[in-house]
Amino acid sequence: MADIHIEEFYRDSAVALVQLYSVFPRRIDLFVEDIAGPDQPDEFGLHSPRHMACLGALLWLAEEGLLRYVDTIRQEALDQAVLTREALIRLTSPAPRELTRELSLAEPGVPARDAELPPSVIQHRSTWIHVLRQSIRGGHSPTLSRAMQAAFFSPSGN
Repeated sequence: MADIHIEEFYRDSAVALVQLYSVFPRRIDLFVEDIAGPDQPDEFGLHSPRHMACLGALLWLAEEGLLRYVDTIRQEALDQAVLTREALIRLTSPAPRELTRELSLAEPGVPARDAELPPSVIQHRSTWIHVLRQSIRGGHSPTLSRAMQAAFFSPSGN
C-alpha cells in the first residue's frame, strides 16, 4: 500500500513546479490553496494537516534549490516564487522515452506515433514538463510519483 502523504507530496510538488514553469521568469505568489485545495482553519486559526503538508512541500522544494521565494505570506503562500535554474533545466530536459510514450497513449486526440507529429511537438512531448502536466491532468498517481522520483529525486534526472 502506498503512503498517501508521499503521493500528496509528489502531486503538490509537481503542481507547484508546473505553475511556476507556466509563468517563468515572472515571480508569483504561490498559494497553498491553489495546490492543495480549500482549507478552513479551525477555531484556533490552525490550518489542516493537509494544508500544512502542502506548505511543507513548497518550503522543502525551496530548501532543495528547486524554487526561490522572498518570504512567506502567513501560512497561506510563498511570496514572489520563481523556479531556479536547476529546476528549469530539469523541466525542459528529455524524459525517458518509455514514460513519454506511456503518457502519449493516454492522451486523447493526439497520435501516439511520432512519425505523425511535427518535430516541435515531438520535442515538447519528450520533456519532463510535459510528463508532469500529463500525469497531473490524467490523475494517475503511480505515473506522477514515478515521474517526480525520476525527474527530481534521482541523481541523473532520468
